[in-house]
Amino acid sequence: MDFKRVALSSIVTMAALAAAAGVAWAASQGGASIVGIPVVMLCAALAFGVQWIAFLPAYAKQTERYYDATGSLTYVTVVGFAIIASRAFDLRSMILGLLIFVWAARLGTFLLRRIRSEGSDGRFDDIKPSAARFFVAWTLQGLWVFLTSSAALAAITTEAPRAFGWRDVLGAAIWLLGFTIEVIADFQKRRFRERNPGRFVHTGLWAWSRHPNYFGEIVLWLGVFTIASSTLVGWQWVTVISPLFVVFLLTKVSGIPMLEKRAEDRWGDHESYRRYKESTPVLIPRPPRRRSAEG
Repeated sequence: MDFKRVALSSIVTMAALAAAAGVAWAASQGGASIVGIPVVMLCAALAFGVQWIAFLPAYAKQTERYYDATGSLTYVTVVGFAIIASRAFDLRSMILGLLIFVWAARLGTFLLRRIRSEGSDGRFDDIKPSAARFFVAWTLQGLWVFLTSSAALAAITTEAPRAFGWRDVLGAAIWLLGFTIEVIADFQKRRFRERNPGRFVHTGLWAWSRHPNYFGEIVLWLGVFTIASSTLVGWQWVTVISPLFVVFLLTKVSGIPMLEKRAEDRWGDHESYRRYKESTPVLIPRPPRRRSAEG
């Protein structure tokens, strides 16, 4: 056993738990509680608990096939628990719950279909054999679920809800825009790959951005935060970390950097890909300046 890796994994796990605990404490200000325990705190524990339970059979079978689906299911579980435990049946809470449920169900189904088609997820090839490193991956997914949903959880569990207003309508519109972009981008990418095996996608929204699906995801979580912000007070504003964490995760950690490297390794010596990369923004869409040649 590599004790250095175990030690590092332990540090990362403790840091993740500490971060979640801090945000949960802030988000629970003025919120509902059960036997003296803030519901938001229980949501954080639930987010990690689901991941750790799922980790056991995944490690035993050395599979990551249900990793993404578990993440989506955890969103539904955590938000659903928050609504029921807080008896939050007001319009804002119902809309927040619906938006997150729809997003999670769509993304979870899409990712599950993709991994069944491809057979595996290369991100996990090096870490699956190590229990400590694989455990950290599941722990970080728990952190992802909780931090990104923290603003919604603060709004759902508040005991001082405010009237539904223009900010909620604006947030719902922003969410719809982001969700639409993400769905269309994923559909276009899948269809392009089916028709053009081995080529890089460069048409449709992908002519406007190299990662339009990630742009859509960032926008939709900004929409969720905009709705939730109608009720935030005091320390609850710490939950602005929700959309910021999505931006950080997708642009600096597991999203764009990883896919950009894979694309560079695969098509970096193709002139058409270099032209596409030079003329197409990495994230924020803009009208294509010129038509890229096929990869």
